[in-house]
Amino acid sequence: MNIEQIYKDSNALLEGHFKLSSGNYSKFYLQSAKVLEDPKTAKLLAEALAVEIKKSGIKIDAVCSPALGGLIAGFALATALDVRFIFAERAEGEMTIRRGFEVKKGEKYIICEDIITTGGSALEAAKQVEKDGGEVVAYAALANRGFCQRVGSSLERKDNCKLPLDKPLFALEDFSFEMYSPENCDFKDIAYKPGSRGN
Repeated sequence: MNIEQIYKDSNALLEGHFKLSSGNYSKFYLQSAKVLEDPKTAKLLAEALAVEIKKSGIKIDAVCSPALGGLIAGFALATALDVRFIFAERAEGEMTIRRGFEVKKGEKYIICEDIITTGGSALEAAKQVEKDGGEVVAYAALANRGFCQRVGSSLERKDNCKLPLDKPLFALEDFSFEMYSPENCDFKDIAYKPGSRGN
């Protein structure tokens, strides 16, 4: 399965001048929402991701995703794995699990995002699951931005990856684009900000 081509066909691999949630800049941007707006494509990608997870033999009881970006990917993955799905969301700036969702003690979770960059939001969601008594056994995403090392990839983990070393990351593809800090970027004044946080 050519994941990069699927992103291109969905107009989800954007080229231009982008300001990222991290505050850095890039000439490329992955807009997974465009891929996931087609339920058939979302199902196809989630099933491929589920195959990789099942191969590992890891037991999964539930999927948790950070809102908003991870919701569709997480729900599709939970469907493919035939497990329960919940999500974490920000309330007053802090990631929380609300809406009556219950994390059962000892329940094994995979944290799923649409895209893993440094893994900051995924780690926040994981901490909430663990605080409530669940066990996070792995992380997953449709796409990995190349900062964290995924299962089956030769890319090395970067220093700014926030995911724990002892938990595997499953993803369908690595997308490694050069990023520029604000002081090293020559197009920051006209940058488009497409991220879900609007920054």
